[in-house]
Amino acid sequence: MEKKWSEWLEQIKSHSKFPNKNQLLLIFLCGLLLLVIVWPVSDGREEPDSGTTEAGLSGGANDPGKGRTEMDSGRQGAYAESVEAYEEYLEQRLSSALEYVEGVGRAEVVITLKSSGQRIVEKDQSSSSQASSEEDQNGGTRETQNRSSDKTSVYTQGSDGSQTPYISKELTPEIEGVLVIAEGGENAVVIQNITEAIQALFGVEAHKIKIMKRTDT
Repeated sequence: MEKKWSEWLEQIKSHSKFPNKNQLLLIFLCGLLLLVIVWPVSDGREEPDSGTTEAGLSGGANDPGKGRTEMDSGRQGAYAESVEAYEEYLEQRLSSALEYVEGVGRAEVVITLKSSGQRIVEKDQSSSSQASSEEDQNGGTRETQNRSSDKTSVYTQGSDGSQTPYISKELTPEIEGVLVIAEGGENAVVIQNITEAIQALFGVEAHKIKIMKRTDT
């Protein structure tokens, strides 16, 4: 179609060296029509900005449910990291100590925790009681006593003015089981010594302790 318009324009030019007003108007309209034909047409829909969408989803502003889910998963991730770090700390301490025991040799230790540690917050407890008596319709006296108690957490104030709960007691995580793989793990005396040492350190029952011989392949 564009070729036909070009041929038509050439014919108009050939009839007159200087086109008149009508011819100029016709040429202008033809050019305008060609511009409309080749101009890209938008469907009116705007593509969402990927950066804004991702930020909204990650923050949970557009989807409160997803925001709560990511918050919960974040807490679970922090909990898992703290438990794993404590397990590794105990494993390194125990393996280093056992290697100094006669007959144990090189040792690898695996410890699993049953639960995380617990921090107990100090609380102020207040109680009050109130007694009252009233006379009933038969001339008797009825006494009632109301008691109430309230507990509030104790906070400590930092230098920046922030308040944090006062921890009165901190309980270490409970150990679920202990595995020791040692070079002397086949010796009955070594097994007994390792078992008694673990029981003395962690208070773990004997059936939750497993001693095995280490072999280098």
